[in-house]
Amino acid sequence: MLHRLKFKPRNGTGVIIISPTRELALQIFDVARELMQFHSQTFGILMGGANRKGEEVKLQKGVNLLIATPGRLIDHLEGTKGFVFRNLKSLVIDEADRILEVGFEEQMKKIISLSPMGRQSMLFSATQTNKVSDLARISLRPGPILIDVDKTENTSTVSTLTQGYVVCPSDRRFLLLYTFLKKNIKKKMIVFFSSCRSVKYHAELLNYIDVPVLDLHGNQKQQKRTATFMEFRNAETGILLCTNVAARGLDIPRVDWIIQYDPPDDPRDYIHRVGRTARAGNAGKSLMFLLPSELGFLRYLKEAKVPLNEYTFPANKISNIQSQLETLLQKNYHLWQSAKEGYRSYLQAYASYSHKKIFDVNQLDLTKVGRSFGLTVPPRVSLNVAGSGKPEKKRKRDGYDEEDWQEIDAVDKESGDEDAEQDAGQTSRRNMREQSRTKREETLGRKRAEKEVYRKGMERKKQKAEGTQWSR
Repeated sequence: MLHRLKFKPRNGTGVIIISPTRELALQIFDVARELMQFHSQTFGILMGGANRKGEEVKLQKGVNLLIATPGRLIDHLEGTKGFVFRNLKSLVIDEADRILEVGFEEQMKKIISLSPMGRQSMLFSATQTNKVSDLARISLRPGPILIDVDKTENTSTVSTLTQGYVVCPSDRRFLLLYTFLKKNIKKKMIVFFSSCRSVKYHAELLNYIDVPVLDLHGNQKQQKRTATFMEFRNAETGILLCTNVAARGLDIPRVDWIIQYDPPDDPRDYIHRVGRTARAGNAGKSLMFLLPSELGFLRYLKEAKVPLNEYTFPANKISNIQSQLETLLQKNYHLWQSAKEGYRSYLQAYASYSHKKIFDVNQLDLTKVGRSFGLTVPPRVSLNVAGSGKPEKKRKRDGYDEEDWQEIDAVDKESGDEDAEQDAGQTSRRNMREQSRTKREETLGRKRAEKEVYRKGMERKKQKAEGTQWSR
C-alpha cells in the first residue's frame, strides 16, 4: 500500500502496527525489514526501554511504517513535535484481547481518538470478549468485515501437539523439574513461571548447578531481553525460563517441549503458552505441573476443548537433590536471598489468581513450598495483594503487564514532576534528597540485619553439627 501510494519520508507515517509486548514488536519489525528491503519507504519501531531521543529523531525525519507498543506510541503521539501522522492510512491492532487484558483500554481509546478519521483499521484478537467488541466498535467503521476461524473444530489446540499434566506435591516440584530438564537437556524447551523473581531465582540456581538456561521476564532491561530472545530463537537446543511475556504471538522455531511449571489462571493463557510449539505442522509436546489441590483446573481446560493425558513419573526415577539444594543455599548468600524473593513473588502471584477455589493460597503448605525453593525456613509473606476487595487491574510483573506501564508511569512523572520541581524550588529538591538518603539508610540497615540473621543461623548449624548446644 505504501509503495502504491508512493509514500516518502516527508509524508510521515502511513501505517501503524500496535503490539502488546516488546518481543512481539521486535518480531513484527524483523518481518517488516524483510518485506521492505526492496522498497524505498522507511520503517521503524517504538517501544518502552529503547532510546526515546533516538526514536524522536527518526520520527521527525519521517517513518512510513511504524511498529509500536501502546505506552511508547501514545507518548510520541502526544509529546513529539514533528511526528507527522495526519496521513495515516492504516491502523493495525495485534493481539487486541491481550492489550486490553493488561489494562491498556484507556490508552487504546486515546490512540484511536488521535488517529485520522479516514484510515483503514484492522483488529486481530485470539478471543472475542466484550472489551474487544467495544474496542472494535470505536476503532472500526460501521459494518466491518469479520473473519473468524472454524468453530467446528473439536479441540482448541493443533492435532500435532501432545499434551499432558503431572500431579506433584509442592516439595517435589523442583526435583521433578530438575530431573526432566537433565533428561531432555538436548531438546529445545520453554518453561513458564508465574512471576519475574521466580524466573530469576530458578535461572540463577539451574545455571549454578550446571543446567544451562536463559531467562526472559519483564524486570530485565530491554537490551538484555532482546539479546536473550534472539539467542533462544536462533538456537537449535536450549532451555528458556520465562513469564507470560513469551506466551503470545512469538514465532520461535523448533520448540520441542512447553513446560508449565506454574499453571496459568486462565485456559486461554494455557492455549497461548502451548502454542509456542507444534507450529506450522510440526510436532510438539507440553507438560503442566499441578498440585493435588489444583486438579479442578482440568475441568476448565476440558470446557475449553483442551485434550490432556495424565503422566506419572516413578519416585525412584526422580533425582533427590533436596539436601544438596538446602546446603547450597546455606552456603551461598546471594542464592539464599534470590530464593526468598522468588518464594515471596510466587505466593503473591498465586494469591492474585481469580479461581480462588482452585488456586487457594491459604490451602498451600508453606513449608513444602519453601522446600521447593530450597528454603528450610520460609520467610513471612504479606498476601494483601488487593486490599480494596475489588478485582485489581492486571498490572502483574509478568512482562506483558509491566512492560509499558513503566513507560506510561515515567511519562506521567516527567510531565508532572518537571513543573512541580520548578514551583517547589530548592526546598523541594533538598527534601527529596533527604528522603532518598533516609530510604537508602533503611535499606542498608535491613540488609545488614538479614546478613546478621543469616550469619547466626550458619553458626548455629555449625555448632549443632559439632555437637555444641546453642546458648541463648
